[in-house]
Amino acid sequence: MELKVHTTKKYEVLDITRQVADAVSAAPVTDGLCCVFVPHATAAVVINENDDMQIGLDLLDALDKLVPEGGWRHDKIDSNAAAHLKAAMLGPSETIPIHNGRMALGTWQAVMFVELDGPRERKVIVSVK
Repeated sequence: MELKVHTTKKYEVLDITRQVADAVSAAPVTDGLCCVFVPHATAAVVINENDDMQIGLDLLDALDKLVPEGGWRHDKIDSNAAAHLKAAMLGPSETIPIHNGRMALGTWQAVMFVELDGPRERKVIVSVK
């Protein structure tokens, strides 16, 4: 299943847990795995807390400290090298166990889409097996 995510900022963290859970519910799988994959080089998906969305802002701040804007070789081409590097550090996918037809996430865990070069319309591929 393919989800669409519309971002509105250059850097943004969005909770997509509900959309992924809907894809899991629609699949004929009781126990298995759900792979959430972002087919983009400047976006990522992570599992983290969603109760306090300040965590998402903290994540973006931490990434900015680790990988500041500017001065990268790729900036001569697209001026978005930092976005590529941040996405590579976070990764394009997460795998979540499915137990009794539901994602086996912890109490405070959520599936989060991380935009690093927006705003854009993005795809998220959800595969349930």
